[in-house]
Amino acid sequence: MEKFQYTITDELGIHARPAGMLVRLCMSFKSNLTLTNQDGTTASLKRIFTVMGLSVKCGDTVIVTADGEDEKAALETVKQHFSAYL
Repeated sequence: MEKFQYTITDELGIHARPAGMLVRLCMSFKSNLTLTNQDGTTASLKRIFTVMGLSVKCGDTVIVTADGEDEKAALETVKQHFSAYL
């Protein structure tokens, strides 16, 4: 299992467009990818409504976790996506 923390810098937080892009990206990996918000609530990064349901705002710190056969590649790709869009 691999994970990283990230503080959201997008002024709108994780809203519909970046959430959709993130879910499409995560669907390409076999690993289980999850997002945990500051309250400790966890959501699958492969389901848009669970990601949107976390209501992540600008300034919130989240934890992304990958567990599976391609976890290192998945986490690195997701980390790059967060840096570029969130």
